[in-house]
Amino acid sequence: QARLVESGGGLVQGGDSLRLSCAASGRTFSRYGMGWWRQAPGKEREFVAAISWRDNSTYYTDSVKGRFIISRDSAKITVYLQMNSLNPEDTAVYYCAAFPNWRLKDAPDINVDYWGQGTQVTVSS
Repeated sequence: QARLVESGGGLVQGGDSLRLSCAASGRTFSRYGMGWWRQAPGKEREFVAAISWRDNSTYYTDSVKGRFIISRDSAKITVYLQMNSLNPEDTAVYYCAAFPNWRLKDAPDINVDYWGQGTQVTVSS
C-alpha cells in the first residue's frame, strides 16, 4: 500500500524558515513526480511546488518563488520543501503528493494519484 508521510510542520514566527519532509513507501514511485500542495482555513487546496522524477526540474506557484525550494534525495523516495521568509499567508496544512511524471506538463493543475495526511504550518505575525 502506497504511503506518503509528511513531517516538519510547526509554529514559527514571520520571517523564519521551516523544512518539510515527505517519505514515500509501500510501492515504487519510479517515474512519479512529487510535489506539495497546501490548504488554508476556508480556502481550497492549492498547488505550491513540484519536482520531476526524470530531471529534477521544478515548478512553483508565483507566491512562493524565491522563498521555497523543493528537492528530493538521490534515491527519490523523500521529497523536501525548504520554506524561507515565511509570512502569515503561508499558514496552511501542507500535503505531499505523488503523480505520474508526465502530468507535470499540466502544472499547476496536476491530477494527483497519492496524497499524504498533511502537516500543519502556522506562521505568526
